[in-house]
Amino acid sequence: MPETEPWTYTLHIPQDDRAVTVCRRTVRLILTLHGLIRLADVAELLAAELVSNAVRHTKGPAALRLHWRTGVLRIGAWDASPVPPPYDLPVTAEAEAGRGLVLVRACADEWGWHPPRQGGDVGKYVWCDLAAA
Repeated sequence: MPETEPWTYTLHIPQDDRAVTVCRRTVRLILTLHGLIRLADVAELLAAELVSNAVRHTKGPAALRLHWRTGVLRIGAWDASPVPPPYDLPVTAEAEAGRGLVLVRACADEWGWHPPRQGGDVGKYVWCDLAAA
């Protein structure tokens, strides 16, 4: 049974492609422990796409954040680049890149991005929501 109390986990990740695998496994573990295993497959995919973009397309630190509140799981990735994510990339079946945000748009209930909310921080926060119902 999923918990009704809100919770948040933040995982600071290095500039390393292996961070994507660590994040996927961490997401599954957290959701399993909180009784949300039914969200794990999609949440892993979405977290991997967001973290992959943060690690591969920016320089500097990054972080993965999972936040549960009122039946919604928010998955977010922060990175040090202020450049917004592309909203409408043309992606073909043969394309080797660019499918990540297409998957996020297709699998998440909502998604978006914003600059960090704490004053003085740099970068951006890209997020997506999964409803438990």
